[in-house]
Amino acid sequence: MKHAAFFLICLTTGVAVSGCSTEQLYAAGRNAQRAECMRQPDSLQREQCLKDAGMSHDAYQREKGAAGN
Repeated sequence: MKHAAFFLICLTTGVAVSGCSTEQLYAAGRNAQRAECMRQPDSLQREQCLKDAGMSHDAYQREKGAAGN
């Protein structure tokens, strides 16, 4: 998990400099999460992790908006 956090920090910094969209940043984060999911030794945990990592940007925005209300 420490590697994923470091990756996301580096990614965020790179995005801030390059001007990528939030959707591109979200997709990169999901890809990093999927890679972490594949390292899960337990198949049930891996499947749940992959399910969570599969959420679309639009679904994430809706969920985020609903949680804020």
